[in-house]
Amino acid sequence: MRDIRAFSSETKFLVPAEFGEPLRQWARRHLAADPHGHGPNGDEYLTTTLYFDTPAFDVFHRRASYGRSKYRIRRYNGSPDVFLERKLRRPRMLTKRRTPIPVQALAHLDADPGNWSGRWFHRRLALRKLRPVCEISYHRVARGIDGPSGPIRLTLDERLMAHRIERPAFGEVSDGRPFVEGQMILELKYREPAPAVFKRLVEEFGLVPCAVSKYRLGMAALEAVEVAPAAATVPVGMSVPIVESDRA
Repeated sequence: MRDIRAFSSETKFLVPAEFGEPLRQWARRHLAADPHGHGPNGDEYLTTTLYFDTPAFDVFHRRASYGRSKYRIRRYNGSPDVFLERKLRRPRMLTKRRTPIPVQALAHLDADPGNWSGRWFHRRLALRKLRPVCEISYHRVARGIDGPSGPIRLTLDERLMAHRIERPAFGEVSDGRPFVEGQMILELKYREPAPAVFKRLVEEFGLVPCAVSKYRLGMAALEAVEVAPAAATVPVGMSVPIVESDRA
């Protein structure tokens, strides 16, 4: 099964932890709860992701074509199903391919059994010499509505944890190392043009977009690889167009 959803734009922010409650209240006033959410407001869930890289950490350092693609496996709320994902960046667009499989089928990545739904993922890992290096988990609040130009979505991530892995298997998220402590990651997703409700949010909280990679931040926190210079921030209003295909 191949799943690629509607075109949208994405803007990310690193915000102080003290903004968390005001941002959640703002989102709950203006946006609807995520259909997959839990908790008293129906908008919370735990996301856990396995990331892959080469022995030389080409994905982390964004070398050549490795800077345009990212392979990962994502799980929500400890579900028995997980998603094999590839994010591929092209000029002004990012596409995402994803395939759901039972978590038990991850064993196939150690020894490809042949014709199965995740074979494309297994073959790409082998071709690009990718192996599992890091598991990252975080608590997410997600809300959204259908705007004039299409769906819009807000996510707020906190309690980010990372730990090293050597096999494509999910572990205990409590075993990880915290990173970006004292901060949260806010993401706004929408179809262009930017919706007025998000423009008000950015102005009200004085938000400044920046380039944020959970994988790179997590690996840096684990001191697993030499850290490249921090990415420069981008002006308010700029965004990265993507083709979105999941709740993330």
